[in-house]
Amino acid sequence: MKTAHSLFLTGSLLFALSGLVPAHAAVDEEAAKALAKKNDCFKCHAVDKTKKGPSYQKIAAKFKGKPDGEEKCIKNITSGLKVKLEDGSEEDHKIIDTKDQNEMKNLCGWILSR
Repeated sequence: MKTAHSLFLTGSLLFALSGLVPAHAAVDEEAAKALAKKNDCFKCHAVDKTKKGPSYQKIAAKFKGKPDGEEKCIKNITSGLKVKLEDGSEEDHKIIDTKDQNEMKNLCGWILSR
Protein backbone atom coordinates (compact mmCIF):
# COMPACT_ATOMS: atom_id res chain seq x y z
CA MET A 1 0.00 0.00 0.00
CA LYS A 2 2.93 2.32 0.71
CA THR A 3 4.17 1.91 -2.87
CA ALA A 4 0.79 2.84 -4.35
CA HIS A 5 0.56 5.86 -2.04
CA SER A 6 4.11 6.97 -3.00
CA LEU A 7 3.36 6.59 -6.70
CA PHE A 8 0.16 8.58 -6.30
CA LEU A 9 1.98 11.41 -4.49
CA THR A 10 4.83 11.43 -7.00
CA GLY A 11 2.40 11.50 -9.92
CA SER A 12 0.36 14.27 -8.30
CA LEU A 13 3.49 16.32 -7.68
CA LEU A 14 4.71 15.92 -11.25
CA PHE A 15 1.28 16.86 -12.59
CA ALA A 16 1.15 19.97 -10.40
CA LEU A 17 4.66 21.04 -11.41
CA SER A 18 4.00 20.51 -15.10
CA GLY A 19 1.68 23.52 -14.98
CA LEU A 20 4.64 25.70 -14.06
CA VAL A 21 6.50 25.01 -17.31
CA PRO A 22 4.87 26.54 -20.39
CA ALA A 23 4.55 24.33 -23.46
CA HIS A 24 6.16 27.09 -25.51
CA ALA A 25 8.49 29.71 -24.18
CA ALA A 26 6.82 33.08 -23.85
CA VAL A 27 7.50 35.56 -26.61
CA ASP A 28 9.57 38.58 -25.64
CA GLU A 29 7.53 41.14 -27.56
CA GLU A 30 9.90 44.05 -26.97
CA ALA A 31 12.93 42.04 -28.16
CA ALA A 32 11.03 40.88 -31.25
CA LYS A 33 9.96 44.43 -32.13
CA ALA A 34 13.52 45.70 -31.56
CA LEU A 35 14.96 43.06 -33.89
CA ALA A 36 12.30 43.82 -36.52
CA LYS A 37 13.02 47.54 -36.24
CA LYS A 38 16.81 46.99 -36.41
CA ASN A 39 16.32 45.01 -39.63
CA ASP A 40 13.86 47.49 -41.23
CA CYS A 41 11.07 44.88 -41.27
CA PHE A 42 8.50 47.60 -40.61
CA LYS A 43 9.49 49.24 -43.90
CA CYS A 44 7.56 46.51 -45.73
CA HIS A 45 5.35 45.01 -42.99
CA ALA A 46 2.93 46.34 -40.38
CA VAL A 47 1.08 44.39 -37.73
CA ASP A 48 -2.42 45.03 -39.03
CA LYS A 49 -2.19 46.60 -42.48
CA THR A 50 -0.70 45.74 -45.82
CA LYS A 51 2.29 47.76 -46.95
CA LYS A 52 4.79 46.63 -49.56
CA GLY A 53 4.53 43.19 -47.97
CA PRO A 54 1.67 41.46 -46.15
CA SER A 55 0.69 42.40 -42.62
CA TYR A 56 1.93 40.24 -39.77
CA GLN A 57 -1.69 39.31 -39.14
CA LYS A 58 -1.95 37.97 -42.69
CA ILE A 59 1.33 36.06 -42.29
CA ALA A 60 0.14 34.64 -38.96
CA ALA A 61 -3.15 33.52 -40.50
CA LYS A 62 -1.21 31.65 -43.18
CA PHE A 63 1.21 29.83 -40.86
CA LYS A 64 -0.33 29.79 -37.38
CA GLY A 65 -1.18 26.37 -36.04
CA LYS A 66 0.72 24.53 -38.74
CA PRO A 67 3.44 22.19 -37.51
CA ASP A 68 6.00 23.80 -39.83
CA GLY A 69 4.80 27.40 -39.39
CA GLU A 70 7.75 28.55 -37.30
CA GLU A 71 10.18 26.69 -39.56
CA LYS A 72 8.76 28.39 -42.68
CA CYS A 73 8.84 31.78 -40.99
CA ILE A 74 12.50 31.32 -40.05
CA LYS A 75 13.32 30.15 -43.58
CA ASN A 76 11.69 33.30 -45.01
CA ILE A 77 13.75 35.63 -42.82
CA THR A 78 17.08 33.80 -43.14
CA SER A 79 17.43 32.50 -46.69
CA GLY A 80 16.65 35.45 -48.98
CA LEU A 81 13.89 33.60 -50.84
CA LYS A 82 11.98 35.33 -53.61
CA VAL A 83 8.77 36.73 -52.21
CA LYS A 84 5.73 38.01 -54.05
CA LEU A 85 4.83 41.54 -53.04
CA GLU A 86 1.33 42.94 -52.77
CA ASP A 87 1.69 44.67 -56.16
CA GLY A 88 2.51 41.32 -57.83
CA SER A 89 6.22 41.97 -58.27
CA GLU A 90 8.88 39.74 -56.75
CA GLU A 91 12.09 40.44 -54.90
CA ASP A 92 14.51 38.68 -52.59
CA HIS A 93 13.37 38.87 -48.98
CA LYS A 94 15.90 40.63 -46.79
CA ILE A 95 17.95 38.29 -44.61
CA ILE A 96 17.63 39.06 -40.91
CA ASP A 97 20.87 40.26 -39.34
CA THR A 98 21.27 37.70 -36.56
CA LYS A 99 22.64 34.19 -36.26
CA ASP A 100 21.00 33.67 -32.86
CA GLN A 101 18.38 30.92 -33.23
CA ASN A 102 16.56 32.12 -30.11
CA GLU A 103 16.19 35.63 -31.54
CA MET A 104 14.84 34.22 -34.81
CA LYS A 105 12.39 31.94 -32.99
CA ASN A 106 11.29 34.82 -30.77
CA LEU A 107 10.69 37.08 -33.78
CA CYS A 108 8.73 34.37 -35.60
CA GLY A 109 6.82 33.56 -32.43
CA TRP A 110 5.84 37.20 -32.17
CA ILE A 111 4.81 37.39 -35.83
CA LEU A 112 2.77 34.19 -35.60
CA SER A 113 1.02 35.39 -32.45
CA ARG A 114 -0.55 38.36 -34.21
